[in-house]
Amino acid sequence: MKKSVDGFLKRLRQEKYLQIMAIFGVIWMLIFNYAPMYGLLIAFKQNFKVTESIFSLSFIKSPWALYGGFKHFIDFINDSEFINIIQNTLGISLLRLIFAFPLPIIFALFLNELKSSKLKRTVQTISYLPHFLSWVVLGGILTTWLSETGFINEVLQKTGASKEATAFLAYPKYFWGIVTISTVWKELGWSAIIYLAAIAGIDQEMYEAAEIDGVGRFKKMWYITLPCIMGTITILFILAVGGLLNSNFDQILVLWNPLNSSRSNVIDIYTYHVAMRGMRFSYAAAIGFFKSIVAFALLFAANRITKKLNDVSLF
Repeated sequence: MKKSVDGFLKRLRQEKYLQIMAIFGVIWMLIFNYAPMYGLLIAFKQNFKVTESIFSLSFIKSPWALYGGFKHFIDFINDSEFINIIQNTLGISLLRLIFAFPLPIIFALFLNELKSSKLKRTVQTISYLPHFLSWVVLGGILTTWLSETGFINEVLQKTGASKEATAFLAYPKYFWGIVTISTVWKELGWSAIIYLAAIAGIDQEMYEAAEIDGVGRFKKMWYITLPCIMGTITILFILAVGGLLNSNFDQILVLWNPLNSSRSNVIDIYTYHVAMRGMRFSYAAAIGFFKSIVAFALLFAANRITKKLNDVSLF
């Protein structure tokens, strides 16, 4: 025991500067991620009001909700909108997982094969640019483009693909597709950065040996590049599965309207409406807590599955 403690202290001394840098991140996480968790008590209270102090939640002044504090969770599950909300949330998230997750990998693989460094930098810069625009800006652009007199309708009519103009955001059936495509457009280049960094760390001697054996580009991508970055892909896939219930609130909010609400009413939007419009803060907190529990279960399941399949996991 004493040897292990001495070894730990010796390591701390050797890495003192690294530990000093890390301590600020730990402090930030404690203040902004762990300290606010006390506020989860709101989810188990009858009806929290903004005029009350959060620190008075544990006292009789703020009574517990019925059914042992789980009334709001039960009400959410029994809500008439519950099935539609879960369907919309999972539908949008699964489309993102199917399209927005693998496309940056494919983009990084092909971008790595470009021989011209100038062309490579140009393509990278162009693909990165949308990431730095907020969804408020991009939402305004998309709303204009997708209107009846917008850019998309002009292109469709001039190419003969459509005879009549369509207000795309007014039709629920187009909403999931719009969200998925706009997500890819905004994040494709930025999401590829981590894969490009992983590719840069691959031993170049493997490519040289493959060239000597006469292996082509596509086979090198399939048999060398892809397997070498599989660890990175697996970790990001686990995180993506854990975030299935996160529907990118900013994006959905700027594209949402009453006409497409049947397909755009996801958990985050519903929570926002019941909290800000209905002033039901305890109910909204319960929904958020419910989402976190399901997200943790998905993360844990994905971690176990990937660990068994390729022995790569987060924990």
